[in-house]
Amino acid sequence: MSMDKRTFLKTAGLATIGIILNPLSACDSSSKSTTETNTDSTTVATENGLFTLKSPFQLPTLPYDLAALAPNIDKQTMEIHHGKHHQGYVNKLNKAIEGTDFANQNLLEILENVTENDTAVRNNGGGHYNHSLFWESLSPKNQVATGNIKAALEKDFGSYETFQKEFSAEAKGVFGSGWAWLCKANDGKLFITSTPNQDNPLMSKLAEKTGTPILCLDVWEHAYYLNYQNKRAEYIENFFKIINWEKIEERFNA
Repeated sequence: MSMDKRTFLKTAGLATIGIILNPLSACDSSSKSTTETNTDSTTVATENGLFTLKSPFQLPTLPYDLAALAPNIDKQTMEIHHGKHHQGYVNKLNKAIEGTDFANQNLLEILENVTENDTAVRNNGGGHYNHSLFWESLSPKNQVATGNIKAALEKDFGSYETFQKEFSAEAKGVFGSGWAWLCKANDGKLFITSTPNQDNPLMSKLAEKTGTPILCLDVWEHAYYLNYQNKRAEYIENFFKIINWEKIEERFNA
């Protein structure tokens, strides 16, 4: 093998590694990668600070195939929800922050500083964060809560079953569009809350209860209507079958 050929292969290999370590730089909603399994790259992106990236924001790759969550969430809903709705929030967020102080802030800083006067940034910044957290809260594997998160749920709610009942009630009680959240307070205690539209508990100037999101559920109609129509309660019940408790444990421990 000639030296030129070895150099070429080495360069190509390093380029491949670079894409794996920074998948968001190559992410495009129109590309095939948004519809295929890419668990490793998405995990790396999140651990390296998905929410501390600055604009231009990009649509994160799903950590599973679009059909992987069926029958609990069907493929067509995932195609529209991820590729259309979430992509729309990303596009509008990038446009909304152009020429503003938000353009120099990462996503967490934007959420911390947004006010009721920043309507477009509030809606689309929240939409980007909420959906990014939601996708990673789901898994095609049938998981159960274990370890520290299981112990915390039992300590703060009495039992896992009580947590599930209270979380379900919060999600069912959202009027219109919004989200249900399991959060960690500053003192380490878990609590359940909900927010309207694309608000979230990181919006300290807007949310009634603030804390660090651990788990979330999208109860906008676009998240479930194709498969469940008006049966939100059934959608919520099936949500517990696809929770990524390994990821929730990571967030809780962090």
